[in-house]
Amino acid sequence: MGETIINMFIPRSLVSSHTERELMKIFVFTHLLGPLIAQPMVIYLYVISPSINAPMTILTAGVCAFWALPFLLRYTGDLRLCATLSFVGLTSVSLFGTYFYGNLASPFLPWLIVSLLLGFFYLSKNVALVIGLFSLCVGVFSCAVLLFGLPTIVDARHLQPVAWLSIVAASIYMSWMVVYYAQICAMRMDLSAESERYQATLAKLRSAHGVAEETSRKRSAFFAKMSHELRTPLNVIIGFSEILIEDVADEDGEDAASWEDLQRINKAANHLLSLISHVLDEETGETQLDDLDVTEFALSELVADIEATARPMIESNGNEFVIHCVRSREILWTDRTRVRQILLNLLSNAGKFTQAGKVTLSIEVDKIGIDTRIRFSIADTGIGITPEAMGRLFQDYMQADASISGRFGGTGIGLALTRQLCILLGGDVSVESTPGAGSTFTVEIAAEVNGGTERAATLQEALAGDEDDGGGGQGNEKQTMLAAA
Repeated sequence: MGETIINMFIPRSLVSSHTERELMKIFVFTHLLGPLIAQPMVIYLYVISPSINAPMTILTAGVCAFWALPFLLRYTGDLRLCATLSFVGLTSVSLFGTYFYGNLASPFLPWLIVSLLLGFFYLSKNVALVIGLFSLCVGVFSCAVLLFGLPTIVDARHLQPVAWLSIVAASIYMSWMVVYYAQICAMRMDLSAESERYQATLAKLRSAHGVAEETSRKRSAFFAKMSHELRTPLNVIIGFSEILIEDVADEDGEDAASWEDLQRINKAANHLLSLISHVLDEETGETQLDDLDVTEFALSELVADIEATARPMIESNGNEFVIHCVRSREILWTDRTRVRQILLNLLSNAGKFTQAGKVTLSIEVDKIGIDTRIRFSIADTGIGITPEAMGRLFQDYMQADASISGRFGGTGIGLALTRQLCILLGGDVSVESTPGAGSTFTVEIAAEVNGGTERAATLQEALAGDEDDGGGGQGNEKQTMLAAA
């Protein structure tokens, strides 16, 4: 309740700091209760005075006038002005009471000391002003004494009780100020310690920023070097494989098995080159939305290519590889290389994390009006993924578990790249998994990606998360099993 009343007199819009706010709270508190604890002195003077006179009335009005200062602070927000008026007012009232009641043995003299301390407390940055105003008030008092002498309205013997009341009231008033001042000192110490911690943290951040910049520079240099070191031998492999394919094709009695093997080597090398180029270009900031190479191709051709590449690496772990396809004759208009990369990334993971199990690739085509979307589901019976790992699964250079890299290898960028490619193609990838029972990754992308300006607009919508247009309707074609290429 008391805190609420005090806050009513503090203009929040004009307070510039927490320290200033605390000073205002002290000012309001002491000026609301200060005149209250001085009232017993005034009442006692009324009791012992022979009559109600002008000095008594002026003194009472002066004490009550301090109640107006919190309201002045509320409407001006100027603590310095209010503190100056309070200091001058308390000094004047103390000297006025001293002049008329008790002279040098007056009960108002302790408040003269309080007024001086009050001035130094609130106006510590203007010590000369405090001393000047105090000297002016004392000078006026001295001139009055010299010119008019010291009147005696009440016998000094009757002022002893009020002297004790004055000392008690002044002590209570100063105790309040000391308590609040101690709180401000503690607050300033906390702020100073916090400032030191901030400076130390800032120094660490600057050091870390320097290290990050150096690491970034070294990484850029590394990828620039790897761009040459990896692409050069792959280009040689691709070139020689193409020569061998031509040689085999020119020979009489063409060796079909050798020709198919050379074709697989050539396709695998080209795919690896496209993956490396994508990663390296992305690291050097060269990949843009318009890098899509949109072509028209049959879904059956893509599936046959995927199976020819993925089957050996999946079956190398003793796994069974099954493909289910609906509408295998569907014609797609998108980036075949990107789609191939997405599927091979997911199939590679499925085969790697599954031992003597089963990997299934299911493909469905959904049509709603003029919109066509294709859905790929890669299910395995492998090690599965824990719920804790799901949140970081698609982050760059992150794997589901710290032990994964040591047990199965990998860099942790495959799934992150897969998601980026899915978004680039107007879709996304999701996963469902049970630890120890396997995982199912579902990719849904647009089956048609427009070219030119329309393609850029489509991709911008995809990046914004416009991926909720998929629907039902799997068609009436009978589900078929595709043979190995």
